[in-house]
Amino acid sequence: MTEVPTPSRASGSGGNGADEQPRRRRLEPDERRAQILAQAIEMFGERPYAAVSTAELAQRAGVARGLINHYFGNKRDLYLAVVRRMVTLPRADELAVPTGSTRERVEASVRWLLDTISEHGSTWVKVTSHEGVGDDPEVQQILDAADDAAAQRLLVMIGLADGEASEEPRRAMVRAYGGLVKVAGREWLTRGTMTRAQVHTLLVDMLSTLVTESLPRVHRSS
Repeated sequence: MTEVPTPSRASGSGGNGADEQPRRRRLEPDERRAQILAQAIEMFGERPYAAVSTAELAQRAGVARGLINHYFGNKRDLYLAVVRRMVTLPRADELAVPTGSTRERVEASVRWLLDTISEHGSTWVKVTSHEGVGDDPEVQQILDAADDAAAQRLLVMIGLADGEASEEPRRAMVRAYGGLVKVAGREWLTRGTMTRAQVHTLLVDMLSTLVTESLPRVHRSS
């Protein structure tokens, strides 16, 4: 059982509180689950999948090992939960759709992308580049759905989501742009070969070209 210390006065003569002992508060199930998941995100970002031990994870999370199985199942199930967390976008109603010129909307969209992927840095890079469990169909299914959701979200942010059938080629091209985002993110977050500012410039230029040149040509030809 995971517990968090809270202050408590020890009983004693005089009741002057000179001696204080910590009283521990039991964590609620959602808190325990979140605590385990947070540690798993950290550990899967530090080392390869095979090198992550659930026994060490339980120790670092301050929980009994059996709680990992209780909340997540086996290690692969826990990894799948980490993948889902890494690629889950903020809720649509929490998204501030940018306004202004096309360039301003593109700039704001790229800032949003970089803020999103940098939240968990190396773990995001590992799960999106298949450095975890390798060629796993369930992982790929999660990543494919996340790529599609991110492409749709980006179309909304740059003002090109119209809900028409012709939107699918646009979404496919934005998904292809997402491949560049992943590679650039890796260069920045794990290899250190690019700064965030350099990645921002690259992604803004490429997305601007996509929006102003490539997508209009595809739309005219469809």
